[in-house]
Amino acid sequence: MTDPVTLLQELIRYDTTNPPGNEHDAVRHIEQVLEAAGIETRIVAHDATRPNLIARIPGRGQAPPLLLHAHIDVVPTNHQPWSHDPFGGEIIDGYIWGRGALDMKGGAVMMIDAMVNLAGSGDPPAGDIILAILSDEEDGGTVGAKFLVEERADLFAGVKYAVGEFGAFPLTVAGVRFYPIQIAERVSVKFTLTMRGQGGHGSVPVQGGAMALLGRTLSRIDKKRLPVHIVEANRVMLETMVAHTTGASQRALKSLLNERTAGATLAALRSQLGVLEPVLRNTVSPTIVAGGEKDNVIPSEVTLQLDGRMLPGFTAEQFAAELQHLVGKHVEVRYTTESLSALAEPDLGLFDLLAAIVTERDSEGVPVPFLLPAVTDGRWFNQLGIQHYGFLPMRLPDDFVFQGTVHAADERIPVEALHHGCEAMLDLLRRYRG
Repeated sequence: MTDPVTLLQELIRYDTTNPPGNEHDAVRHIEQVLEAAGIETRIVAHDATRPNLIARIPGRGQAPPLLLHAHIDVVPTNHQPWSHDPFGGEIIDGYIWGRGALDMKGGAVMMIDAMVNLAGSGDPPAGDIILAILSDEEDGGTVGAKFLVEERADLFAGVKYAVGEFGAFPLTVAGVRFYPIQIAERVSVKFTLTMRGQGGHGSVPVQGGAMALLGRTLSRIDKKRLPVHIVEANRVMLETMVAHTTGASQRALKSLLNERTAGATLAALRSQLGVLEPVLRNTVSPTIVAGGEKDNVIPSEVTLQLDGRMLPGFTAEQFAAELQHLVGKHVEVRYTTESLSALAEPDLGLFDLLAAIVTERDSEGVPVPFLLPAVTDGRWFNQLGIQHYGFLPMRLPDDFVFQGTVHAADERIPVEALHHGCEAMLDLLRRYRG
């Protein structure tokens, strides 16, 4: 039987940076591990160099199939000041270091290890367990989850719930150790802002040109916030947090449930509650600026690209209108977005079991339904009517900043946290009843 620590080290050493991905060898390695445990597998690929793996353990037919899914590609490490080789998979100070340790080769190992142990137990689960090892999550899922959902939906027939990234890691707010379990996520919207103004020779400065408008636009985005919106997913999150706090902390969290008072509370208590801000608003982040072709020519047009993230229940048109109001009428706002429809309301039917698995391992922890600020492959499975849960259970040191480590330099996972996740995932598969 493969040791999960060794397996994670091996997977980290495959450079699956996306783009270009190159997930083939890592996926084949996982295939060998699963087949050695007697688990049925199949490769399904839109691009042979970037395959997806589907594994299945037959159940007793007493529950719908349960889907586990994990992506094996990772984001680039360029220009990041790593302390250790990002593809070395070294164990240092009790941590496994490397790109993907958290996002999400570590999560994949938790699922693989649980599948191997379940298969070896000889005790069939209530329903079939399907494991999807996916390519291309970090660049849209075109040859990964998107391809499978659009071209091979038959592989997921009957599935009601899916488990993937991200959730069940500790997040301390108002002195309480919460464990957010993702029940919904925001939608990605890409904006291009265009600023125009008088151009000319660089020796004759102009005022109020495209560059000046760019500066004012960046300043507005930096200093102002889009409105707070309470939607079903963040409402149940806040109500759970309110129920488990007291005093001033409880009053502050309760004020976040009111769209008229939430903005002022976030502004006043950003150091304590700032982690909640991205789940209460549509947000934009400037990422790329383009303009000018020669150092002695004042450009008459510059563009600014923004990474926008939209709350469920909104349309891209509504989001664009909010942004237009923020930046002003002299800036042209255009957008592109994935044509996705979110589930009308989260199905919390699996939440109690996931919460119980968390609290049995940390009696002081409080599981809380969570709206993920980012996007995952879960959004594609939503299109099949499958409720996605972010559930990769980990116990982490109090000084470990999870959100500041994912996609950043020195990504790493405690060895103990990996073992914790493997055990909790196996517990889920054994106790799942649909």
